[in-house]
Amino acid sequence: MALMITDECINCDVCEPECPNGAIYQGEEIYEIDPNKCTECVGHFDEPQCQQVCPVDCIPLNPDVVESHDELMEKFVRLTNQPA
Repeated sequence: MALMITDECINCDVCEPECPNGAIYQGEEIYEIDPNKCTECVGHFDEPQCQQVCPVDCIPLNPDVVESHDELMEKFVRLTNQPA
């Protein structure tokens, strides 16, 4: 699954620079996550870095974008042009 940012976001700016895929961006009102770029940090880190730094715990799994660990790894490979 990709992650998502809920409307509890306080726009503290700490999540965006932590994303190794550049999936987090400033939306109209709050930060948002591009599900096409979010790998939950698979391939980069053991845990999603945005969740680790979020002070209000507003970054859950996105129930509309269900992906297995293998699919997230495939996305990582595709995004970073890394060998599998």
